[in-house]
Amino acid sequence: MPAPSVVALVGNPRPGSRTAGAARALADFVAARTLDGAEVGTVDLALLAPRLFTADAPDVGEARAAVAAADVVVVATPVHKASFTGLLKAFLDGYGPDALAGVVAVPLVVSGDPRHALVGEVHLRPVLVELGALVPTRSLTVVDADLADLGPVLDRWWERAAGPLSRVLRAPAGVAS
Repeated sequence: MPAPSVVALVGNPRPGSRTAGAARALADFVAARTLDGAEVGTVDLALLAPRLFTADAPDVGEARAAVAAADVVVVATPVHKASFTGLLKAFLDGYGPDALAGVVAVPLVVSGDPRHALVGEVHLRPVLVELGALVPTRSLTVVDADLADLGPVLDRWWERAAGPLSRVLRAPAGVAS
């Protein structure tokens, strides 16, 4: 049986973005607290963007397979026009129905304005659920000012997310929590 894995899926069109840093920090944080010994990987869609619409691009297919095989995927996006990025939408649109069945998804939204706190809940969560992902926690919204020190933000989020995430990750396959 393969080791559990956590993947940070980054939907920012800029490579190495602050969104990517926040996604990796959250992925490491979740892995350390829920899946002892989990491997943590990153899929930065900015690096795949030129080939996202190319038929049979091997690296895009490998990225989709890595996300679909993960135990947990942190789905990170900056706010773009009051929603998540088109780059992330294009990547997710490449999946068929229920392609993420059994994957636990944690939406992460990076915003310059706290008024965008519902972007993850209103726009991103329904797409993830449509693909079959389990989304047991509220989205984490991080404002630009918090990016310098994510520790306190992650700790506050964990107070509410620990129970639901732990229950879902401990449930045997085929058993809903």
